[in-house]
Amino acid sequence: MDVSHNPVYMYVYCIVLYKLESEFQTTPTFPPISYVSASLPISLRTKVSLFFQALNMMANRRFISFIVLSLLTLTTNIHREIHHARADAGGNGFVQTMGTKFVLNGKPFYLNGFNAYWLMMFASEPSTTSKVTDVFREASKYGMNVARIWAFNDGDYMPLQNSPGSYNEDVFKGLDFVVAEANKYGIHLILSLVNNFKDYGGKDKYVQWAKQRGRNLRNQDDFFTDPVIKEYYKNHVKAVLTRINTVTGVAYKDDPTIFAWELMNEPRCITDPSGAHLQSWIKEMAAHVKSIDNHHLLEIGLEGFYGESTPEKKQYNPNNYLIGTDFISNNKIVEVDFATIHVYPEQWLPSTNMSEEAQLAFVDRWIEAHSLDCNSVLKKPLVIGEFGKSFKLPGYNLEKRNDYFQRIYNAIYSSARSGGSCAGGLFWQLLSLGMDNMGDGYQVVLEQSPSTASIIAQQSRLLSSLT
Repeated sequence: MDVSHNPVYMYVYCIVLYKLESEFQTTPTFPPISYVSASLPISLRTKVSLFFQALNMMANRRFISFIVLSLLTLTTNIHREIHHARADAGGNGFVQTMGTKFVLNGKPFYLNGFNAYWLMMFASEPSTTSKVTDVFREASKYGMNVARIWAFNDGDYMPLQNSPGSYNEDVFKGLDFVVAEANKYGIHLILSLVNNFKDYGGKDKYVQWAKQRGRNLRNQDDFFTDPVIKEYYKNHVKAVLTRINTVTGVAYKDDPTIFAWELMNEPRCITDPSGAHLQSWIKEMAAHVKSIDNHHLLEIGLEGFYGESTPEKKQYNPNNYLIGTDFISNNKIVEVDFATIHVYPEQWLPSTNMSEEAQLAFVDRWIEAHSLDCNSVLKKPLVIGEFGKSFKLPGYNLEKRNDYFQRIYNAIYSSARSGGSCAGGLFWQLLSLGMDNMGDGYQVVLEQSPSTASIIAQQSRLLSSLT
Protein backbone atom coordinates (compact mmCIF):
# COMPACT_ATOMS: atom_id res chain seq x y z
CA MET A 1 0.00 0.00 0.00
CA ASP A 2 1.33 3.42 -0.95
CA VAL A 3 0.40 5.46 2.11
CA SER A 4 1.05 8.70 0.27
CA HIS A 5 -2.26 8.24 -1.54
CA ASN A 6 -4.26 8.10 1.69
CA PRO A 7 -3.89 11.12 4.01
CA VAL A 8 -5.00 9.25 7.12
CA TYR A 9 -2.46 6.46 6.59
CA MET A 10 0.14 9.14 5.81
CA TYR A 11 -0.26 10.70 9.23
CA VAL A 12 -0.08 7.36 10.97
CA TYR A 13 3.10 6.62 9.02
CA CYS A 14 4.63 9.94 10.02
CA ILE A 15 4.00 9.60 13.73
CA VAL A 16 5.34 6.05 13.78
CA LEU A 17 8.43 7.23 11.90
CA TYR A 18 8.91 10.02 14.40
CA LYS A 19 8.76 7.67 17.36
CA LEU A 20 11.15 5.12 15.80
CA GLU A 21 13.72 7.75 14.91
CA SER A 22 13.54 9.34 18.32
CA GLU A 23 14.11 5.93 19.92
CA PHE A 24 17.39 5.67 17.98
CA GLN A 25 18.37 9.25 18.85
CA THR A 26 18.26 10.38 15.25
CA THR A 27 16.86 13.56 13.86
CA PRO A 28 13.31 12.98 12.66
CA THR A 29 12.66 13.87 9.05
CA PHE A 30 9.31 14.02 7.34
CA PRO A 31 8.13 14.18 3.77
CA PRO A 32 7.70 17.70 2.39
CA ILE A 33 4.43 19.32 3.36
CA SER A 34 3.44 19.73 -0.28
CA TYR A 35 3.97 16.01 -0.90
CA VAL A 36 1.58 14.98 1.86
CA SER A 37 -1.03 17.71 1.45
CA ALA A 38 -1.38 17.48 -2.32
CA SER A 39 -4.12 14.87 -2.00
CA LEU A 40 -6.08 16.86 0.57
CA PRO A 41 -8.92 19.35 0.17
CA ILE A 42 -7.60 22.91 0.25
CA SER A 43 -9.43 23.59 3.52
CA LEU A 44 -7.21 21.03 5.30
CA ARG A 45 -3.81 22.15 4.09
CA THR A 46 -3.27 24.77 6.78
CA LYS A 47 -4.00 22.14 9.44
CA VAL A 48 -1.52 19.80 7.79
CA SER A 49 1.21 22.44 7.71
CA LEU A 50 0.78 23.33 11.39
CA PHE A 51 0.77 19.67 12.35
CA PHE A 52 4.08 18.97 10.63
CA GLN A 53 5.68 22.11 12.02
CA ALA A 54 4.74 21.01 15.51
CA LEU A 55 6.27 17.59 14.96
CA ASN A 56 9.52 18.91 13.56
CA MET A 57 9.91 21.40 16.43
CA MET A 58 9.28 18.75 19.06
CA ALA A 59 12.49 17.89 20.96
CA ASN A 60 11.15 16.33 24.12
CA ARG A 61 9.98 12.73 23.69
CA ARG A 62 7.64 13.01 26.65
CA PHE A 63 5.26 14.85 24.34
CA ILE A 64 4.95 11.83 22.05
CA SER A 65 1.87 10.56 23.88
CA PHE A 66 0.29 13.97 23.48
CA ILE A 67 1.07 13.90 19.76
CA VAL A 68 -0.43 10.44 19.39
CA LEU A 69 -3.64 11.51 21.10
CA SER A 70 -3.76 14.63 18.96
CA LEU A 71 -3.20 12.49 15.91
CA LEU A 72 -6.22 10.34 16.68
CA THR A 73 -8.41 13.42 16.85
CA LEU A 74 -6.83 14.93 13.76
CA THR A 75 -7.17 11.82 11.63
CA THR A 76 -10.80 11.44 12.65
CA ASN A 77 -11.50 15.04 11.64
CA ILE A 78 -9.55 14.63 8.41
CA HIS A 79 -11.46 11.49 7.52
CA ARG A 80 -14.74 13.26 8.22
CA GLU A 81 -13.80 16.33 6.17
CA ILE A 82 -12.54 14.24 3.27
CA HIS A 83 -15.78 12.25 3.33
CA HIS A 84 -17.84 15.44 3.25
CA ALA A 85 -15.64 16.97 0.56
CA ARG A 86 -16.18 13.94 -1.63
CA ALA A 87 -19.90 13.82 -0.89
CA ASP A 88 -20.25 17.53 -1.62
CA ALA A 89 -18.70 16.91 -5.01
CA GLY A 90 -21.15 14.13 -5.79
CA GLY A 91 -18.36 11.57 -5.73
CA ASN A 92 -20.16 8.64 -4.15
CA GLY A 93 -22.38 7.55 -7.04
CA PHE A 94 -25.43 9.45 -5.79
CA VAL A 95 -26.61 12.57 -7.56
CA GLN A 96 -26.23 15.50 -5.16
CA THR A 97 -26.68 19.25 -5.19
CA MET A 98 -24.06 21.99 -5.09
CA GLY A 99 -25.83 25.32 -4.86
CA THR A 100 -28.20 25.53 -7.82
CA LYS A 101 -26.51 22.65 -9.64
CA PHE A 102 -26.76 18.87 -9.63
CA VAL A 103 -23.50 16.94 -9.56
CA LEU A 104 -22.66 13.29 -10.08
CA ASN A 105 -19.16 12.00 -9.37
CA GLY A 106 -17.81 15.53 -9.41
CA LYS A 107 -19.36 16.52 -12.75
CA PRO A 108 -22.45 18.63 -13.54
CA PHE A 109 -25.59 16.57 -14.07
CA TYR A 110 -28.52 17.72 -16.21
CA LEU A 111 -31.82 15.92 -16.60
CA ASN A 112 -33.47 15.04 -19.86
CA GLY A 113 -36.13 12.48 -19.23
CA PHE A 114 -39.71 11.38 -19.04
CA ASN A 115 -42.63 10.36 -16.87
CA ALA A 116 -43.80 6.74 -16.91
CA TYR A 117 -46.03 6.30 -13.86
CA TRP A 118 -47.14 2.86 -15.08
CA LEU A 119 -43.80 1.06 -14.92
CA MET A 120 -44.34 -0.71 -11.58
CA MET A 121 -47.72 -2.10 -12.64
CA PHE A 122 -46.49 -3.36 -16.00
CA ALA A 123 -43.44 -4.92 -14.37
CA SER A 124 -45.72 -6.81 -11.96
CA GLU A 125 -47.54 -8.65 -14.74
CA PRO A 126 -45.46 -11.22 -16.69
CA SER A 127 -47.32 -10.51 -19.93
CA THR A 128 -46.34 -6.81 -19.88
CA THR A 129 -42.91 -6.85 -18.20
CA SER A 130 -41.17 -6.53 -21.56
CA LYS A 131 -42.67 -3.06 -22.01
CA VAL A 132 -40.55 -1.84 -19.11
CA THR A 133 -37.39 -2.98 -20.86
CA ASP A 134 -38.59 -1.56 -24.17
CA VAL A 135 -39.15 1.90 -22.72
CA PHE A 136 -35.82 2.05 -20.92
CA ARG A 137 -34.01 0.82 -24.02
CA GLU A 138 -35.67 3.43 -26.22
CA ALA A 139 -35.12 6.22 -23.70
CA SER A 140 -31.45 5.36 -23.39
CA LYS A 141 -31.11 5.28 -27.17
CA TYR A 142 -32.20 8.93 -27.32
CA GLY A 143 -29.97 10.00 -24.45
CA MET A 144 -32.57 10.29 -21.71
CA ASN A 145 -31.25 9.80 -18.20
CA VAL A 146 -34.10 10.25 -15.68
CA ALA A 147 -37.59 8.75 -15.33
CA ARG A 148 -40.25 9.79 -12.84
CA ILE A 149 -42.48 6.94 -11.69
CA TRP A 150 -45.02 5.98 -9.04
CA ALA A 151 -43.88 4.04 -5.98
CA PHE A 152 -47.48 3.77 -4.83
CA ASN A 153 -50.77 2.17 -5.76
CA ASP A 154 -53.05 2.26 -2.77
CA GLY A 155 -55.89 -0.21 -2.53
CA ASP A 156 -56.96 -0.14 -6.19
CA TYR A 157 -56.42 -2.62 -9.02
CA MET A 158 -53.07 -4.40 -8.59
CA PRO A 159 -52.29 -2.42 -5.44
CA LEU A 160 -48.84 -2.11 -3.97
CA GLN A 161 -50.40 -1.33 -0.59
CA ASN A 162 -53.56 -3.36 0.04
CA SER A 163 -54.27 -1.60 3.32
CA PRO A 164 -52.10 0.37 5.74
CA GLY A 165 -48.85 -1.56 6.17
CA SER A 166 -50.01 -4.56 4.09
CA TYR A 167 -48.16 -4.98 0.79
CA ASN A 168 -48.57 -7.04 -2.34
CA GLU A 169 -45.20 -8.76 -2.74
CA ASP A 170 -45.71 -9.42 -6.45
CA VAL A 171 -46.17 -5.70 -7.11
CA PHE A 172 -43.22 -4.82 -4.91
CA LYS A 173 -41.14 -7.27 -6.95
CA GLY A 174 -42.35 -5.41 -10.02
CA LEU A 175 -40.92 -2.20 -8.58
CA ASP A 176 -37.70 -4.08 -7.80
CA PHE A 177 -37.47 -5.05 -11.47
CA VAL A 178 -38.05 -1.45 -12.58
CA VAL A 179 -35.20 -0.18 -10.39
CA ALA A 180 -32.85 -2.93 -11.57
CA GLU A 181 -33.76 -2.45 -15.23
CA ALA A 182 -33.35 1.32 -15.01
CA ASN A 183 -29.84 0.82 -13.69
CA LYS A 184 -29.06 -1.53 -16.58
CA TYR A 185 -29.89 1.22 -19.09
CA GLY A 186 -28.31 4.11 -17.21
CA ILE A 187 -31.61 5.70 -16.19
CA HIS A 188 -32.01 7.38 -12.79
CA LEU A 189 -35.41 7.32 -11.09
CA ILE A 190 -37.54 9.83 -9.21
CA LEU A 191 -39.96 7.82 -7.07
CA SER A 192 -43.18 9.53 -6.01
CA LEU A 193 -44.64 8.18 -2.77
CA VAL A 194 -48.36 9.08 -2.90
CA ASN A 195 -50.87 10.84 -5.13
CA ASN A 196 -52.82 13.99 -4.38
CA PHE A 197 -55.60 12.70 -6.63
CA LYS A 198 -57.82 9.61 -6.49
CA ASP A 199 -55.96 7.83 -9.26
CA TYR A 200 -54.08 4.86 -7.81
CA GLY A 201 -55.52 5.49 -4.37
CA GLY A 202 -53.96 8.74 -3.29
CA LYS A 203 -54.82 10.77 -0.23
CA ASP A 204 -58.50 9.87 -0.66
CA LYS A 205 -57.71 6.19 -0.04
CA TYR A 206 -55.75 7.05 3.12
CA VAL A 207 -58.75 9.00 4.41
CA GLN A 208 -61.03 6.04 3.64
CA TRP A 209 -58.72 3.70 5.54
CA ALA A 210 -58.70 6.01 8.55
CA LYS A 211 -62.50 6.35 8.52
CA GLN A 212 -62.83 2.57 8.49
CA ARG A 213 -60.86 2.58 11.72
CA GLY A 214 -63.14 5.09 13.40
CA ARG A 215 -61.53 8.42 12.58
CA ASN A 216 -64.00 11.31 12.28
CA LEU A 217 -62.74 13.04 9.16
CA ARG A 218 -64.33 15.70 6.97
CA ASN A 219 -62.56 15.61 3.61
CA GLN A 220 -59.52 14.47 1.65
CA ASP A 221 -57.36 17.29 2.96
CA ASP A 222 -57.48 15.74 6.44
CA PHE A 223 -54.70 13.61 4.98
CA PHE A 224 -52.31 16.43 5.87
CA THR A 225 -53.34 16.88 9.52
CA ASP A 226 -54.78 13.65 10.93
CA PRO A 227 -52.15 11.93 13.13
CA VAL A 228 -53.31 8.41 12.22
CA ILE A 229 -53.08 9.11 8.50
CA LYS A 230 -49.69 10.71 8.93
CA GLU A 231 -48.46 7.51 10.57
CA TYR A 232 -49.87 5.48 7.67
CA TYR A 233 -47.89 7.62 5.27
CA LYS A 234 -44.71 7.50 7.34
CA ASN A 235 -44.94 3.73 7.50
CA HIS A 236 -45.30 3.57 3.72
CA VAL A 237 -42.25 5.80 3.29
CA LYS A 238 -40.24 3.51 5.53
CA ALA A 239 -41.46 0.38 3.72
CA VAL A 240 -40.34 1.73 0.35
CA LEU A 241 -37.05 3.31 1.42
CA THR A 242 -35.89 0.27 3.37
CA ARG A 243 -37.05 -2.26 0.79
CA ILE A 244 -34.33 -4.77 -0.15
CA ASN A 245 -34.49 -5.19 -3.91
CA THR A 246 -35.10 -8.87 -4.70
CA VAL A 247 -33.26 -8.51 -8.02
CA THR A 248 -30.15 -6.60 -6.92
CA GLY A 249 -30.02 -7.29 -3.18
CA VAL A 250 -29.55 -3.56 -2.53
CA ALA A 251 -31.83 -1.53 -0.27
CA TYR A 252 -33.60 1.27 -2.12
CA LYS A 253 -32.11 3.82 0.28
CA ASP A 254 -28.62 2.63 -0.70
CA ASP A 255 -29.17 2.44 -4.46
CA PRO A 256 -27.67 5.28 -6.56
CA THR A 257 -30.06 4.36 -9.39
CA ILE A 258 -32.64 6.38 -7.49
CA PHE A 259 -32.21 10.09 -8.22
CA ALA A 260 -34.69 11.40 -5.66
CA TRP A 261 -37.77 10.78 -3.57
CA GLU A 262 -40.92 12.82 -4.16
CA LEU A 263 -43.26 13.36 -1.21
CA MET A 264 -46.44 13.55 -3.29
CA ASN A 265 -47.57 13.97 -6.87
CA GLU A 266 -48.91 17.53 -7.16
CA PRO A 267 -49.88 18.19 -3.52
CA ARG A 268 -52.81 20.52 -3.01
CA CYS A 269 -54.72 21.53 0.11
CA ILE A 270 -57.58 23.63 -1.21
CA THR A 271 -59.40 23.76 2.16
CA ASP A 272 -56.49 25.75 3.60
CA PRO A 273 -55.46 28.43 1.08
CA SER A 274 -53.17 29.96 3.73
CA GLY A 275 -50.80 27.06 3.10
CA ALA A 276 -50.15 26.41 6.80
CA HIS A 277 -51.35 22.79 6.80
CA LEU A 278 -49.33 21.75 3.79
CA GLN A 279 -46.25 23.61 5.01
CA SER A 280 -46.37 21.76 8.33
CA TRP A 281 -46.90 18.41 6.59
CA ILE A 282 -43.95 18.93 4.25
CA LYS A 283 -41.67 19.85 7.15
CA GLU A 284 -42.65 16.75 9.09
CA MET A 285 -42.47 14.31 6.19
CA ALA A 286 -39.28 15.71 4.70
CA ALA A 287 -37.56 15.27 8.05
CA HIS A 288 -38.95 11.73 8.25
CA VAL A 289 -37.56 10.80 4.83
CA LYS A 290 -34.13 12.19 5.67
CA SER A 291 -34.09 10.36 9.01
CA ILE A 292 -34.25 7.10 7.06
CA ASP A 293 -32.24 8.01 3.97
CA ASN A 294 -29.75 10.83 3.83
CA HIS A 295 -28.11 9.60 0.62
CA HIS A 296 -30.82 10.59 -1.81
CA LEU A 297 -32.23 13.92 -2.83
CA LEU A 298 -35.76 14.92 -1.88
CA GLU A 299 -38.35 17.08 -3.60
CA ILE A 300 -41.99 17.80 -2.86
CA GLY A 301 -43.77 17.26 -6.19
CA LEU A 302 -45.07 20.82 -6.53
CA GLU A 303 -46.61 22.32 -9.64
CA GLY A 304 -45.14 25.72 -8.77
CA PHE A 305 -48.05 27.87 -7.58
CA TYR A 306 -47.09 30.82 -5.40
CA GLY A 307 -48.71 31.44 -2.01
CA GLU A 308 -49.07 33.75 0.95
CA SER A 309 -45.36 34.14 1.71
CA THR A 310 -44.89 36.09 -1.53
CA PRO A 311 -48.17 37.87 -2.36
CA GLU A 312 -46.43 39.94 -5.03
CA LYS A 313 -45.73 36.74 -6.98
CA LYS A 314 -49.33 35.53 -7.11
CA GLN A 315 -49.59 37.42 -10.39
CA TYR A 316 -47.68 34.56 -11.99
CA ASN A 317 -50.26 31.98 -10.93
CA PRO A 318 -52.52 31.02 -13.83
CA ASN A 319 -56.20 31.82 -13.45
CA ASN A 320 -55.67 33.16 -9.89
CA TYR A 321 -54.90 29.68 -8.57
CA LEU A 322 -54.61 29.43 -4.77
CA ILE A 323 -54.47 25.76 -3.79
CA GLY A 324 -52.70 25.74 -0.42
CA THR A 325 -49.19 25.44 -1.82
CA ASP A 326 -46.45 28.03 -1.61
CA PHE A 327 -43.54 27.59 -4.01
CA ILE A 328 -41.17 29.72 -1.94
CA SER A 329 -41.91 28.71 1.66
CA ASN A 330 -42.44 25.04 0.79
CA ASN A 331 -39.09 24.79 -0.97
CA LYS A 332 -37.23 26.75 1.71
CA ILE A 333 -37.58 23.77 4.03
CA VAL A 334 -34.02 22.65 4.64
CA GLU A 335 -34.57 18.95 3.91
CA VAL A 336 -35.96 19.77 0.46
CA ASP A 337 -33.04 19.57 -1.97
CA PHE A 338 -34.52 20.95 -5.17
CA ALA A 339 -37.66 22.60 -6.49
CA THR A 340 -40.06 21.44 -9.18
CA ILE A 341 -42.66 22.98 -11.41
CA HIS A 342 -45.15 21.50 -13.87
CA VAL A 343 -46.23 23.27 -17.05
CA TYR A 344 -49.78 22.78 -18.36
CA PRO A 345 -51.08 26.07 -19.76
CA GLU A 346 -53.88 24.35 -21.68
CA GLN A 347 -55.25 23.04 -18.36
CA TRP A 348 -54.62 26.13 -16.27
CA LEU A 349 -55.30 29.19 -18.42
CA PRO A 350 -58.86 30.51 -18.77
CA SER A 351 -60.65 29.32 -21.89
CA THR A 352 -60.70 32.89 -23.20
CA ASN A 353 -56.90 32.92 -23.35
CA MET A 354 -56.10 29.62 -25.05
CA SER A 355 -54.33 30.78 -28.20
CA GLU A 356 -51.03 29.10 -29.00
CA GLU A 357 -49.24 32.41 -28.58
CA ALA A 358 -50.77 32.96 -25.13
CA GLN A 359 -49.79 29.47 -24.02
CA LEU A 360 -46.19 29.85 -25.15
CA ALA A 361 -45.95 33.28 -23.54
CA PHE A 362 -47.17 31.74 -20.28
CA VAL A 363 -44.57 28.97 -20.55
CA ASP A 364 -41.75 31.50 -20.93
CA ARG A 365 -42.98 33.60 -18.01
CA TRP A 366 -43.65 30.61 -15.73
CA ILE A 367 -40.22 29.04 -16.23
CA GLU A 368 -38.35 32.35 -16.00
CA ALA A 369 -40.06 33.40 -12.74
CA HIS A 370 -39.28 30.12 -11.00
CA SER A 371 -35.75 29.95 -12.36
CA LEU A 372 -35.01 33.40 -10.99
CA ASP A 373 -36.45 32.45 -7.60
CA CYS A 374 -34.32 29.32 -7.46
CA ASN A 375 -31.25 31.36 -8.38
CA SER A 376 -31.70 34.24 -5.97
CA VAL A 377 -34.09 33.17 -3.20
CA LEU A 378 -34.03 29.39 -2.78
CA LYS A 379 -30.51 28.82 -4.13
CA LYS A 380 -31.53 25.32 -5.17
CA PRO A 381 -31.82 23.56 -8.54
CA LEU A 382 -35.09 23.61 -10.47
CA VAL A 383 -36.55 20.70 -12.43
CA ILE A 384 -39.55 20.87 -14.75
CA GLY A 385 -41.14 17.69 -13.43
CA GLU A 386 -43.97 17.49 -15.98
CA PHE A 387 -44.77 19.11 -19.30
CA GLY A 388 -46.61 17.98 -22.40
CA LYS A 389 -49.22 18.75 -25.02
CA SER A 390 -52.31 16.65 -25.57
CA PHE A 391 -53.45 15.64 -29.04
CA LYS A 392 -57.00 15.83 -27.67
CA LEU A 393 -56.83 19.63 -27.67
CA PRO A 394 -58.73 21.49 -30.40
CA GLY A 395 -56.43 22.35 -33.27
CA TYR A 396 -53.66 20.01 -32.15
CA ASN A 397 -51.04 18.86 -34.60
CA LEU A 398 -47.62 17.26 -34.24
CA GLU A 399 -45.85 20.46 -35.24
CA LYS A 400 -47.45 22.31 -32.32
CA ARG A 401 -46.29 19.63 -29.90
CA ASN A 402 -42.77 19.76 -31.29
CA ASP A 403 -42.72 23.55 -31.02
CA TYR A 404 -43.93 23.29 -27.43
CA PHE A 405 -41.23 20.75 -26.51
CA GLN A 406 -38.59 22.85 -28.24
CA ARG A 407 -39.70 25.99 -26.37
CA ILE A 408 -39.25 24.28 -23.01
CA TYR A 409 -36.01 22.58 -24.00
CA ASN A 410 -34.60 25.92 -25.16
CA ALA A 411 -35.39 27.49 -21.78
CA ILE A 412 -33.71 24.62 -19.95
CA TYR A 413 -30.60 24.65 -22.11
CA SER A 414 -30.29 28.43 -21.98
CA SER A 415 -30.45 28.33 -18.18
CA ALA A 416 -27.99 25.46 -17.88
CA ARG A 417 -25.51 26.98 -20.32
CA SER A 418 -25.53 30.33 -18.50
CA GLY A 419 -25.13 28.77 -15.04
CA GLY A 420 -28.79 29.17 -14.08
CA SER A 421 -30.85 26.95 -11.82
CA CYS A 422 -33.11 25.17 -14.33
CA ALA A 423 -31.34 21.83 -14.72
CA GLY A 424 -33.71 19.70 -16.76
CA GLY A 425 -37.18 18.55 -17.68
CA LEU A 426 -39.31 15.42 -17.85
CA PHE A 427 -42.11 15.23 -20.41
CA TRP A 428 -45.42 13.49 -19.76
CA GLN A 429 -45.47 10.65 -20.74
CA LEU A 430 -43.43 7.97 -22.54
CA LEU A 431 -45.10 4.81 -23.86
CA SER A 432 -43.93 1.94 -26.00
CA LEU A 433 -45.61 0.45 -29.07
CA GLY A 434 -48.74 -1.55 -28.32
CA MET A 435 -49.79 0.46 -25.26
CA ASP A 436 -52.72 2.34 -26.77
CA ASN A 437 -54.90 1.58 -23.75
CA MET A 438 -52.56 3.70 -21.58
CA GLY A 439 -52.80 6.75 -23.81
CA ASP A 440 -54.12 9.94 -22.22
CA GLY A 441 -53.47 12.28 -25.13
CA TYR A 442 -50.06 13.35 -23.87
CA GLN A 443 -48.20 10.14 -24.68
CA VAL A 444 -45.06 10.07 -26.79
CA VAL A 445 -44.24 6.86 -28.66
CA LEU A 446 -40.77 7.44 -30.03
CA GLU A 447 -41.06 4.89 -32.84
CA GLN A 448 -44.21 6.62 -34.10
CA SER A 449 -42.95 10.21 -33.74
CA PRO A 450 -39.45 10.44 -35.22
CA SER A 451 -39.56 14.25 -35.36
CA THR A 452 -40.31 14.46 -31.62
CA ALA A 453 -37.68 11.80 -30.93
CA SER A 454 -35.14 13.88 -32.83
CA ILE A 455 -35.89 16.95 -30.70
CA ILE A 456 -35.50 14.90 -27.52
CA ALA A 457 -32.20 13.42 -28.71
CA GLN A 458 -30.88 16.86 -29.62
CA GLN A 459 -31.68 18.14 -26.12
CA SER A 460 -29.81 15.17 -24.65
CA ARG A 461 -26.76 15.99 -26.75
CA LEU A 462 -26.83 19.68 -25.86
CA LEU A 463 -27.07 19.06 -22.13
CA SER A 464 -24.41 16.37 -22.30
CA SER A 465 -22.06 18.86 -23.96
CA LEU A 466 -22.20 20.98 -20.79
CA THR A 467 -20.76 18.29 -18.55
